[in-house]
Amino acid sequence: MRAKITYAVTALVLVFYFVLVGERGYWLIREGTLISVSFGVAVLVLPLIGVWFLWQNTRFALRANALAVELEAEGGLPVDELERTPSGRIDRASADAVFARRKIEAEDNPDDWRCWFRLAVAYRDARDTPRARKAMQHAMVLHDRTATSAARPRGV
Repeated sequence: MRAKITYAVTALVLVFYFVLVGERGYWLIREGTLISVSFGVAVLVLPLIGVWFLWQNTRFALRANALAVELEAEGGLPVDELERTPSGRIDRASADAVFARRKIEAEDNPDDWRCWFRLAVAYRDARDTPRARKAMQHAMVLHDRTATSAARPRGV
C-alpha cells in the first residue's frame, strides 16, 4: 500500500510540474518573437513527453497489479523464500538461486503467463529491472492471448 501512495504522490507532483512548465511554454509562445516561440514550443514538448511516459508506466503498473490479483486468487503467487541481510535487503545469492529455478520454469512452460510473471518477480528480486519489465510485458502478452483464446467460441 505504501508503494501505491508513493507512486500516486509522485505522479501528482509530476502532473503539477507538467502544468507549470506547460504554462511557461504557453506564455513564451504568446510573446510572439521568433526566439520566444521557438523556446515555447520546445518547453511544451517536454511536458508532453512526460505525460506520455507517466501514462505508459501507470498503465504497466495497473496491468501488472491485475495479473498479481488474478494469480493470487489462483494461489500461484511466488512465495517469499528469499534470505535477507541484517539490514533487510535481499541476499544476492538467495535471489540468484530462486531466479535460476524460475528461469527453468519459464523455459519449460514458454506459453504460461504465470511462469513469466514469477520470472519477472525473480528478475526484480535479483535487481535486474530492465529484464523484469520485459518478462512482465511478455507475461501480459501471454495473458492477453490466453484471455482472447478463452473468449473465442469453439470452431472459430
